[in-house]
Amino acid sequence: MKEKHCNFCGSERYEERKIEYLYTHEGKHLLVSNTPVEICLNCGMIYYDAAVLKNIEQRFFDIYQNKQEPDRYISIPEEVYA
Repeated sequence: MKEKHCNFCGSERYEERKIEYLYTHEGKHLLVSNTPVEICLNCGMIYYDAAVLKNIEQRFFDIYQNKQEPDRYISIPEEVYA
């Protein structure tokens, strides 16, 4: 079995977690809770499985093309850094 190394720091220490992932495309957003990731325990670099990201992308487009309903809607404030 091939050992994984962090692309940033070279560590072999990882932990599986679930995080909130914000997918953004052309000014539209989808917040996805419980997104599975692997996190380097040395530097904190986050790694996503390609299949997970592809699934999120498909769900985003299905929601914005009215093919699927999101679990809920939220409102977030916006501020421009100046």
